[in-house]
Amino acid sequence: MVEEGALLWEPSPEVVRDAKVTRYMEWLGRPGDYDSLWRWSVDDPAGFWTSIWDYFGVAGERGDGPVLSGTMPGAEWFAGSTLNYAANALRRAASDPGRLAVVARGETGERRALTLGELAGEVARVRAGLAALGVGRGDRVAAYAPNVPETLIAFLATASLGAVWSSCSPDFGASSVIDRFTQIEPKVLIAVDGYHYNGRRFDRSQVVRDIAAKLPTLVARVRVPSPGAPAGAGTPAAEASGEGAPGAAGDGGRVIGWAELRAAEGPLDFEPVPFGHPLWIVYSSGTTGLPKPIVHGHGGVVLEHLKALSFHQDLGEDDVFFWYTTTGWMMWNYLVGGLLVGATVVLYDGSAAHPGTDALWRLAAEEGVTYFGVGAPYIVTSMKEGVRPEGLEALRGVGSTGSPLPPEGFAWIAETLPGVQLGSFSGGTDVCTGFVGAVPLLPVRAGVIPCRCLGAKVEAFDPSGRPVVGEVGELVLTAPMPSMPVMFWNDPDGARYRESYFADYPGVWRHGDWIKILPDGGCVIYGRSDSTLNRGGVRMGTSEFYRVVERFTEIADSLVIDTGQLGQDGRLLLYVTMAEGAELSGDLLARLRAALREELSPRHVPNEVIEVPGIPRTLSGKKLEVPVRKILLGVPAEKAANLDAMANPEVLSHFTPNQE
Repeated sequence: MVEEGALLWEPSPEVVRDAKVTRYMEWLGRPGDYDSLWRWSVDDPAGFWTSIWDYFGVAGERGDGPVLSGTMPGAEWFAGSTLNYAANALRRAASDPGRLAVVARGETGERRALTLGELAGEVARVRAGLAALGVGRGDRVAAYAPNVPETLIAFLATASLGAVWSSCSPDFGASSVIDRFTQIEPKVLIAVDGYHYNGRRFDRSQVVRDIAAKLPTLVARVRVPSPGAPAGAGTPAAEASGEGAPGAAGDGGRVIGWAELRAAEGPLDFEPVPFGHPLWIVYSSGTTGLPKPIVHGHGGVVLEHLKALSFHQDLGEDDVFFWYTTTGWMMWNYLVGGLLVGATVVLYDGSAAHPGTDALWRLAAEEGVTYFGVGAPYIVTSMKEGVRPEGLEALRGVGSTGSPLPPEGFAWIAETLPGVQLGSFSGGTDVCTGFVGAVPLLPVRAGVIPCRCLGAKVEAFDPSGRPVVGEVGELVLTAPMPSMPVMFWNDPDGARYRESYFADYPGVWRHGDWIKILPDGGCVIYGRSDSTLNRGGVRMGTSEFYRVVERFTEIADSLVIDTGQLGQDGRLLLYVTMAEGAELSGDLLARLRAALREELSPRHVPNEVIEVPGIPRTLSGKKLEVPVRKILLGVPAEKAANLDAMANPEVLSHFTPNQE
């Protein structure tokens, strides 16, 4: 058992001296500690974000409008300014075309690399191809594609035109994609015919046809050959035969191959757009209801990612940046932001654990990754399975996100990778960044996120809406950030946007997480506030519960649900999936109950422990706590959860009432 708050890593004087945030503070002429810098960044947001634009020399025109006007949810940033995300991502291509920009790896063994010059050349070609299809400012380009160079190229080309990008991973089911893309009415669909995962190839050609048939606004569908596809797949000749032939009625317009899209050369121009012009549309988790189409603007993303990647991840031109993600998770958008700070970006397509749990660690060693990012479950799995990463001499930072990392995960990184800083971050798709995270100036303590991020005025609110320190409360933001959504698509009066974040505290963003802010500025995230356990008035985030339960080697995964409702006590149910060869014996139950009683409280001993074959998760790996709770309270499974957004919808049948 690792004690929460135990000191695991401290920055050396050299780390502090050389940190990019230190250089920024010197440039500002504001010497001091991180806390004073953070307080200035949230007390004077106009001054802070203006300094980010100036410090990084953002490519664009500042204009003469106010930096910040209005209040949440109607705050406006940098009125009168123009810029383009792609121009900033590719700004070094002209001066340093030979610099390595992108390395792409796949689980089938292929490796591709692009220099900045090559990347810019491909973006120019695809830009010309999209323009020839009639794509222009404000049009939507949708992608059903994996984490491969073609996807990145298509995104940058789309952004360069002032068009709007949106992507889903090819492991999404047809209904899930249709729910997303029909809302935004794309003009072009870029799609692969299949993908590889965990040693298998999955054919998606019929799914793509089903998706395209539901998108009447399409003028063209571009097919990209997936790794390991048959020879000739994705070429114009292949597209002109069989189903989906060019001009086929009701099949999403003209069908062309990637080779045809990029066939013509063209200039690499960048459409200047206003600061808040839509850059991309990302979606809420989609576990319940129609996914929220969240729109982020060019300017907000450029400024936020420059700040976060440079000052919190300490990334720059000498770095090789990797984060394990799919194109359906906002971490893909964050990963490609590495181009903004000049880092080499490593894309990976495939399973994190094929052929073994150490697959990503080996990739990091082979590519000389300096900053390695994954979801918290991968770190926990590596720890449980005794993985010992080797060959990581270049590595200096590990990022963790997606769910709270338990103190034992912090300690495992410190023990296994001595000298490497762990950065646990928490934020969301809603802002495409972290609210709280790490910084090179502060130590790392087990289970504690070191700080609130610059420019993010995070507070913890008690039930009466008052800020508290040292107590668990609702995570809120009491001041705006530039990367907050500029709108939801098809939400003309902003009602859906306001309801999502501002219904509980007028003018204050409620994010839906429990947080405790410590007196020294450190933070502990306790999971979603709408799935939190409440036993006898004691509130506890589910992350604490999982920390105890999943420490048992006999238990592979778990889900805890409190069926209580407002003013009415319920039952505390613990669902467990057993590790291979293990059984839910009386002895294990006794030890589990004792651990929960001793380490948490008697209130948190479950009324029942139930064995199930799998824990329901979204495609991005999040446990479906809220949908399962709804199912237990009588909501039909198909209404409680979006089955197409699930990695394992078949397990939901084990959570319906009277089948426990």
